[in-house]
Amino acid sequence: MPASFPALVTFGVYLIGMLGIGVWVYQRNKNLSDFVIGGRTLGSWVAALSAQASDMSGWLLLGLPGAAYVGGLGAGWIALGLAVGTYFNWRLIASRLRVYTERAGALQHEGGSITLSEYFENRFEDRSHLLRVISALVIIVFYSIYVASGLVAGGILFNEIFGIDTTLAITIAVLVIVSYTFLGGFLAVSFTDFFQGSLMWLALMVVPVIVILSIGGFNPLVDGLEAKEPALLSPLGNVSIEDGGWIATGSLGLVLILSGLGWGLGYFGQPHILARFMGIRSAREVPRARIIAMVWVLTALTASMFIGLIAIEYFGEQLANPETAFIRMVQEVFNPWIAGILLAAVLAAIMSTADSQLLVASSALSEDFYRTFLNRDASDAVLLWVGRITVIAVAIVAYTLALGGGTVLDLVAYAWAGFGAAFGPLIVMSLFWRRMNRWGALAGMVGGAATVVLWRQLDPFGWGLYEILPGFAVGIVLIVIFSLIGPEPSEQMNSDFDLVNDNAEGRS
Repeated sequence: MPASFPALVTFGVYLIGMLGIGVWVYQRNKNLSDFVIGGRTLGSWVAALSAQASDMSGWLLLGLPGAAYVGGLGAGWIALGLAVGTYFNWRLIASRLRVYTERAGALQHEGGSITLSEYFENRFEDRSHLLRVISALVIIVFYSIYVASGLVAGGILFNEIFGIDTTLAITIAVLVIVSYTFLGGFLAVSFTDFFQGSLMWLALMVVPVIVILSIGGFNPLVDGLEAKEPALLSPLGNVSIEDGGWIATGSLGLVLILSGLGWGLGYFGQPHILARFMGIRSAREVPRARIIAMVWVLTALTASMFIGLIAIEYFGEQLANPETAFIRMVQEVFNPWIAGILLAAVLAAIMSTADSQLLVASSALSEDFYRTFLNRDASDAVLLWVGRITVIAVAIVAYTLALGGGTVLDLVAYAWAGFGAAFGPLIVMSLFWRRMNRWGALAGMVGGAATVVLWRQLDPFGWGLYEILPGFAVGIVLIVIFSLIGPEPSEQMNSDFDLVNDNAEGRS
């Protein structure tokens, strides 16, 4: 029996299960609010695990182990930044955003704001629709890149396991993801992400333990890494691979450490994560969801780093593609049927993020363009189908970008920085600064996004600084400057702000 046969069976059962959830939820979607944020009905467990699963993507099982494989513990600054960012996103943003999105726009229609673009427009009473349009454009552009990263990861997975052509692998991945997102919308995505997040966590807990035992325990692992290059075990070690071996090139500089930690800033602006905050049943669910999310993310990130380090010792020769470390390890260590289940976790990681991103991009097109400019009186049924059709349209763009190649980590880093700098300052300041107005919001969004694009292309000072840091800083500065020279908030804006202060949990 070919080694790929058990994986083929396992993947088939898994994919059928995901499609089954989409079919099951299909009849529950009655309007665009149901399709986009599930009618705000998520419990704490589903909200927490679906948020973290959609957050981490294939990057958790491919990109981060690959970074640890190349750079050792020095790559851990990214993981630390993400852990800190996760905590503060749940602690500071979740409950306030849940209350504010329901309140902002409630006078216009029941349910308040159901997309970030609509929230920005209603929060700042922007009757010109500029905030809505520009934020929707940012969502579409950067999600096309982000979804492409998931499809590239899918190509790596299917190529490694089945040896099939990368183009065919990417095609299979996009067809499955689009199918259940098209059918079930937010609830299908959230329920599948709950299951997928659990599967990802299980794989991350099992694989490092079994492989460490197979090489004789923790001490042989440490001894082997020290023999290859002691700097691999230093969080300040700057390590690279040259001529088939690991070479220390001094200590990590402040720029590289800040760049790693800077990933944490991205959380405040990721629409697919923020959508879980908007869709949770109530702000009272947030504290428990925060605990669940933090346990998941801390253990998962630690295990992911361990997988990269273990791979250095486990494989005798250098891997041609470090991002295949988890896949190769599972294939060599586990029974083919067990391996099939564990490798399904990689597929789960890919799908759990791509589906959420497709859904948010779809909502930007259907709610923020179609209803706003083309058909303001569109019925719920029409908007629901527009949302489904735009899922396909965005997927086609991402599919085209994915065929152009690139590493998973690079594509994720670009999209993460784009959203973090464009929306992160807006989200934080809009929830905590009463004086902010639409001119500050516009300037911060455009300035943050433009800084990311220009910095990535030009790297003006040659520092190698992750572009989210200058982008976030520029966004904050522009928000403050343009808000202070703009008009004072209206009476309704002040009233909404006070209501959020009175009703959101954890006002620290």
